[in-house]
Amino acid sequence: MDVAGSPRLPLSAVRVLDLSRVLAGPLCSMVLADLGAEVVKIERPDGGDDTRGWGPPFAGPDAAYFLALNRNKRSVVVDLKTPAGVEAIRRLASDADVLIENFRPGLMAELGLSPQALREEHPRLITCSLTAFGADVEEVAARPGYDIIVQALCGLMGVTGPATGEPVKVGVALLDVVTGLYAAIGILAALQERERTGRGRHVEVALFDASVAAMVNQAANVLIGDLVPAPMGTAHPNIVPYQAFRASDRPFILAAGNDRLFARTCEVLDRADLATDPRFATNGERVRHREELVAILEHAFAARPAAEWLAALERAGVPCAPIRRLDEVFAAPEGAALVEEVPDPAHGGVLRLIASPIRIDGARTPIRMPPPTLGAHTDEVLGG
Repeated sequence: MDVAGSPRLPLSAVRVLDLSRVLAGPLCSMVLADLGAEVVKIERPDGGDDTRGWGPPFAGPDAAYFLALNRNKRSVVVDLKTPAGVEAIRRLASDADVLIENFRPGLMAELGLSPQALREEHPRLITCSLTAFGADVEEVAARPGYDIIVQALCGLMGVTGPATGEPVKVGVALLDVVTGLYAAIGILAALQERERTGRGRHVEVALFDASVAAMVNQAANVLIGDLVPAPMGTAHPNIVPYQAFRASDRPFILAAGNDRLFARTCEVLDRADLATDPRFATNGERVRHREELVAILEHAFAARPAAEWLAALERAGVPCAPIRRLDEVFAAPEGAALVEEVPDPAHGGVLRLIASPIRIDGARTPIRMPPPTLGAHTDEVLGG
C-alpha cells in the first residue's frame, strides 16, 4: 500500500512526525494525512496514546475514540525516557517536513528537541506545538489543558445550556477540534511560505486562545457592545426566531434568519399579521420583543406534529430541521454517505469510520490506511 497516497493528493510529498496524543494534535495530523501526507505517529511503549484505552466501545485492542482520530497514519513506539529514543526522534526529524507535539511546556527543550534546536539542524523543518494556554501569561502557561476545563474558562459554558439552570458543556470536545484545525491551517501556511523561502517556521496554537477566538460573535458582543451573553438554550442572541420550538410530539429547529423568512414563517402559521406587527416587523424589533414573539410561536407550533411543520416550512423555503440523535444521522442519506467501511483485520475485520469532509476535484480524500495498532510500523520505520 502506498502510505504517501495518490500523487493527486495535495500533500503526498509531505512527511509528518507526530508526537502528539489525545485529540487536538492527532486531529491536526489526521487532516494532513487525509490530504496525502505520510504521518508517523510516535507513541510511548507502555500503552501508547491515552485514547487507545478510552472505551468502551472497543474494536479489537483499541477504543473507538482512538480509531476516530488516527486513520492514514503509521504507529512507531519510541521511549523518550532513553537516549536511544531521543536519538530516534532526532533522526526521524531530519527526514521530516513537519513535527507536531503537545507535551507539557519545556519538555521538548529538556530532551534537547526544542523547535529552535531542531531547526538549527534542519532549517526546512516546520515545528508545531499545541499548548493549553500559550506563553503570554506566565501564571497560567504551565497549567494542563483539558477540553472541559477550557470550556469553563473561555466562556463557552457561560453561554451554553438552558436560560434557567446550571451551565452545560458541549457534548463533544469541540474546542480540541477547533484547536487542531487552527494548527493544521498554521502548518499549511508555513509549508506554503517554505516554497518561497526554503526555511521552516514554528507554529504554536494554544487551546485557550483558539477557544476564545471560536466565541466569534459572542465575544464581539462583549468587546463592542458591552453586552455580556448568558445561556439562552437554543436561542440566538442576535436573531429571532432562531431556535428550537416544540411541536405536539417533539422539538424541531426553526432558523428564520431575516425578515423575508420570518414573513414566510408567519404565512405557514396562518398568522401573516405578525410580520406587519410593529413589534415584530424587523429583526431588531423581534430581538427587543423576543419573549412576546416566542410565546406566540410556541403556542402555535404546539398544535401540530413536527413532521407537518417541517414539511410546510420546507415548502415555504424556511430553513428548519428535526433534532436528530446520532443514530438518526447515520440513517439519513447524507449521514450514510459519510460512513466509509475500511478493511482492517487488526480491529475486527471491517471498521466503519467517518470519511474526510474534504473533497478535492469532487472526490473525498480517501482512507488509505486503517488506524494502526500500537507499534505496528516500528520496525519498518526505524529499520528503514
